[in-house]
Amino acid sequence: MKLAVFNGSPRGKTSNTTVLLDNFLNGYMTNYGNSYELGYLANEKEAEKNIELFKEADRVLIAFPLYFDSMPANVKTFIESLEPLCLRSGNPGIGFIIQSGFPESDHSRYVESYLEKLAKRLGCKYSGTVIRGAFETIRVPFLIDNVFHKIFIAAGKITNMGRVGHFFNTKKLYKKIYRLGMTFGKTGEFDRKIVQQLAKPEKLSRFGSCLFRFVGKHLYWNILLKRNNAYDKRFDTPYADQ
Repeated sequence: MKLAVFNGSPRGKTSNTTVLLDNFLNGYMTNYGNSYELGYLANEKEAEKNIELFKEADRVLIAFPLYFDSMPANVKTFIESLEPLCLRSGNPGIGFIIQSGFPESDHSRYVESYLEKLAKRLGCKYSGTVIRGAFETIRVPFLIDNVFHKIFIAAGKITNMGRVGHFFNTKKLYKKIYRLGMTFGKTGEFDRKIVQQLAKPEKLSRFGSCLFRFVGKHLYWNILLKRNNAYDKRFDTPYADQ
């Protein structure tokens, strides 16, 4: 199978989307005869090359983050550039991977509906959309050095506390994405069971929501602010009088 993979993150090779794709493609390449070519949609100079990649592939995979529930502009630009290929005979099958900082997968369902409609308009077989929320949590274990915080995160991994603890189990996450890539490499389709697991929870409980906000504030944003000497300035309003 010849797969064209498009990384839609504006941050390119240093993004969370890249981490996700690395694990997926490692699994994909365990199948004999598979190959892939990777395009970065943030690189405007490769716009024509990316269109050619799309045209020549057996399958296409587009992965991107959501910012405030919306796809990045470079992804939308690429999609619009495919208009001349709508209903072209021989268009490849297409699938999508969405990752975001939102823990609830229902934030991504509207984009999922759009992507399914996009596949139909292009005349591509729709392979499905993988949704993974709270992907920014993969950075948390590397930030914390407080013993209590480490114990708290470890307990969350084991118990899936508030149905959000699993977000910090990056080892298990990467294994699932790896297996998803393996299955896709064999069938050209996403494993539905793994897709469902990655999308959990659809909506947080009240306790889970409070817990996630606590972790986001104290084990992520506040640590970043302190490391950048900005914690004491977090409530500043420098333009208030202008």
